[in-house]
Amino acid sequence: MLRKKSGLFAALLLALAAGVTCAAIFYRSESTVHNIFNTSVNEAPGIEWINPVDTQPPYRPVSIRGELYFAGERVPLEDPDVRERLERELQLNIYWHSNTLMAMKNANRWFPEIEKILREQGVPTDFKYLALIESGFRHEVSPAGAVGFWQIMRETGKAYGLQIDGEVDERYHSEKACIAACKILKKAYEELGNWTIAAAAYNLGLASMKARCADQKTNNFYEMYFNPETSRYIFRILAMKIIFNYPEKAGFRIEPEDLYQPYSYEVVYVDTTIPSIADFAANYGLKYKHIKLLNPWLRDAKLTNKERKKYAIRILKTS
Repeated sequence: MLRKKSGLFAALLLALAAGVTCAAIFYRSESTVHNIFNTSVNEAPGIEWINPVDTQPPYRPVSIRGELYFAGERVPLEDPDVRERLERELQLNIYWHSNTLMAMKNANRWFPEIEKILREQGVPTDFKYLALIESGFRHEVSPAGAVGFWQIMRETGKAYGLQIDGEVDERYHSEKACIAACKILKKAYEELGNWTIAAAAYNLGLASMKARCADQKTNNFYEMYFNPETSRYIFRILAMKIIFNYPEKAGFRIEPEDLYQPYSYEVVYVDTTIPSIADFAANYGLKYKHIKLLNPWLRDAKLTNKERKKYAIRILKTS
């Protein structure tokens, strides 16, 4: 059932009837269709495509040259090993069409929020591509137990202030998990000395990266030897950065209507028990799945909230 427009006063009455304290309600509206590929800002302006990709067979190998930076730090593409490792990831992601197309569709929804948080936290916006390669903006659980867009482990999440229990797991919270990831990255940057190695440490672990830098007597990622996963990690990020800034040269023809738009929602602040999330949703003319869609950090069908914490719950606007 579509939610009827009712005005601020009626929305407050609904919230109070549900036993909800509404400290603030705000609306976010989209005046135009959002399209991350329609921008005058090229984040990889120094790249020259030698063979722009044609998606019709016969396929051509991907080859690039020029200047490339990650988080303001230069990528030494004149090193044949560096260029070949990057071209491998470009080739894999360009010709894995279904995966890259879904990454583009999902990124259009989530990049604006993530970029805003990264800027507020003092982390370069290139790290949005780290979240992209970690999860594709799908709430999946890794074999090691890492969770959410930023693939954060349970103990790491708790150490950086996330609530993780049977009813709430903030590793699934798009905003709070992003802030926690920023804290992890800034700590790695402070201890290791540059953003590139900090990004690689996000994959390898800070303690392991510090030991690796000490053993190899350098903190330059491109001069170091790693296991295959960490060795590829930065190049997977760089490949997506290049593809997203040159989609047509990479063989992708994206129309605005092909992309998933950011959700439109309002926020209510809850400091009481929610005995039934389904009933809570019904108070807003929604279904259970609509609450879970925007609030996947709510892991149960209820919220006991014995400590009377204040939670911000996103309420999907369906009309």
